[in-house]
Amino acid sequence: MVRELSHYVGGQRVEGNSGRYSDVFDPCTGQIQARVPLASREEVQNAVAAAEKAQLEWGAMNPQRRGRILLKFVDLVNQNLDELATLLSSEHGKTFADSKGDIQRGIEVVEFAAGAPHLLKGEFSTDAGPGIDIHSLRQPLGVVAGITPFNFPAMIPLWKSGPALAAGNAFILKPSERDPSVPLRLAELYSEAGVPDGVFNVVNGDKEAVDALLEDPRVKAIGFVGSTPIAQYIYATAAANGKRAQCFGGAKNHMVIMPDADLDMAADALIGAGYGSAGERCMAISVAVPVGEDTANRLAGKLQDRIKGLKVGHSLAKDSDFGPVVAPSAKERIEGYIQSGVDQGATLLADGRGLTVEGYDDGFWVGPTLFDHVTKDMKIYQEEIFGPVLSILRAADYDEALRLCSEHEFGNGVAIFTRDGDAARDFASRVEVGMVGINVPIPVPIAYYTFGGWKASGFGDLNQHGADAFRFYTKTKTVTTRWPSGIRQGSSFVMPEGS
Repeated sequence: MVRELSHYVGGQRVEGNSGRYSDVFDPCTGQIQARVPLASREEVQNAVAAAEKAQLEWGAMNPQRRGRILLKFVDLVNQNLDELATLLSSEHGKTFADSKGDIQRGIEVVEFAAGAPHLLKGEFSTDAGPGIDIHSLRQPLGVVAGITPFNFPAMIPLWKSGPALAAGNAFILKPSERDPSVPLRLAELYSEAGVPDGVFNVVNGDKEAVDALLEDPRVKAIGFVGSTPIAQYIYATAAANGKRAQCFGGAKNHMVIMPDADLDMAADALIGAGYGSAGERCMAISVAVPVGEDTANRLAGKLQDRIKGLKVGHSLAKDSDFGPVVAPSAKERIEGYIQSGVDQGATLLADGRGLTVEGYDDGFWVGPTLFDHVTKDMKIYQEEIFGPVLSILRAADYDEALRLCSEHEFGNGVAIFTRDGDAARDFASRVEVGMVGINVPIPVPIAYYTFGGWKASGFGDLNQHGADAFRFYTKTKTVTTRWPSGIRQGSSFVMPEGS
């Protein structure tokens, strides 16, 4: 039976009335399991109106009380963790354990955001001038929105909404239409925790909904995660409409393997970081850069051995290392990249095309794929594949490896595996990438640091979560005060001085 999904506006599920729908697949079976409505401009505007009305009371609430509500929400998510993870796996295709990790990394940011009273503190200076005090306030923007991707249907919405709500804003989420059920369930849990009706809303949709959010003057800020072309579009359009924007795009994450590295440790890390979640992660390692021919030859052999033992299977099977990709279009795109690598002369060591899983012949399966002798001019190196495809690009020495990581147009994440502290320190300092791991393959920062890439991977001055989130979701007001002392000084026509 195909489920009929909805929007979530004003504290309740609301049926779509645009007459337009998108199919939600079960990636393991290839069958349509739900239909999600695609909102019209009018439906988006109605959600914005509900958010604008609700924000006044929410923004005036003591931030400590807002924090308590968020902590209650975290407790409800934990109580419903298995249900949420099963739902997430059924629409995305990632394994149950990976889905739980998706949710967990999201609620860690909400937990951090519950410390809003400290993070919203302003500054105070006495005697900034004769009898003058100055203080600053952090105030909510009003209505803000998040446009989030399919690959983390819990984590990214929570990264966006937790700090936004803690800061006193109302939030409109436009999740991916490929896996919208978890965002809708999170909206219900926000309401159950005590978030007032209208403060958190979910509007499903496509470009029409996105443009409606971008053009509505009541929406003061937009957060986005997705592909680079769309990130650029949203960032430029938001700016043209006078909005704040933080937009995160594509990635091509490298891992440098130095000759002194523990190669077994490095190979294990590459297998998990390259093939976990079927490679559908913006922080997945997709390029291995071994330094020296001997390092490259030994690493390639270890990777091939490990790939033979990987189990691709149903997302809810306990022995699956990873599941299917999210949609038939994703499978087609990934297999096109694999053929491109073959056509351009890369050495195909493991081919993930044509994989079938017993009992699930129509699932969107792509097996682990490994290329060697990849070069900089190949499409599989230049573009983000977003699938279980790992490329080996050999570097003659450390300097060449550093240049490869720094010169790529994407600058999201990078890692180096080495026993040499001096090399690691130099690499971390000089590499032109936003997030760096040293013997850590996927360097996603914990909640009280910020997450963000450089170059074509990120647009905007402020990153996700951490203190940057509160800077993004608030506006600063500075107040200069002088109380009458009984001494009249007359009018002044010169610029006041600080002392």
